[in-house]
Amino acid sequence: MKCPFCHHEDTQVIDTRVSEEGDTIRRRRRCAHCDKRFTTYERIELSMPVIVKKNGSRADFDPAKLRASLMLALRKRPVSAEAVDAAIHRIEEKLLSSGAREVISGHIGELVMRELKRLDKIAYIRFASVYKSFEDVAEFQDAIAEVGRERKTPSK
Repeated sequence: MKCPFCHHEDTQVIDTRVSEEGDTIRRRRRCAHCDKRFTTYERIELSMPVIVKKNGSRADFDPAKLRASLMLALRKRPVSAEAVDAAIHRIEEKLLSSGAREVISGHIGELVMRELKRLDKIAYIRFASVYKSFEDVAEFQDAIAEVGRERKTPSK
C-alpha cells in the first residue's frame, strides 16, 4: 500500500481491528520511509448482476426501481415498510447468491411476483396483470383462482 504522504510503497500494518458490525477491517499503517501513520479500511465489495432486458439492452441493477415496482403494486395496501424492505433484501440476496454476472429481467419479475404473493395477494394480482400482460378477464380469473388454491392448501 502506498503512503498517502510520500507515496513510498513500503508501509507496515501496526494494528488491525474488525468493526463492531463485522463488515469492515480497520488497519493502522506506518510508512517505512517518512514514518507517518494512516488508516485504511477493507470492506466487502459485492456487485449486483447486470440486468438483460427483453430487447437485449443491459442496465445496472437499480434497487430504487425494484422498490418503485413493489410500492406501485402495494399502493394503498396494508403492508409495512419493514416488510417491503425485507422483500427487497431477499430479492437482492437471491441475485447475489446466484453468482451470475447477468440476469434476465424476467427472472427479477418472477422474484418480485413470489415476494408479492407472500406479502399481499391483491398486490400480486396487480403486478401479475401488468407483468404477464393480461389481455382479458379470463386471465385475471385464472390468477385469482391460483391464489385461492394456494390459500386453501396447507403450508408445508
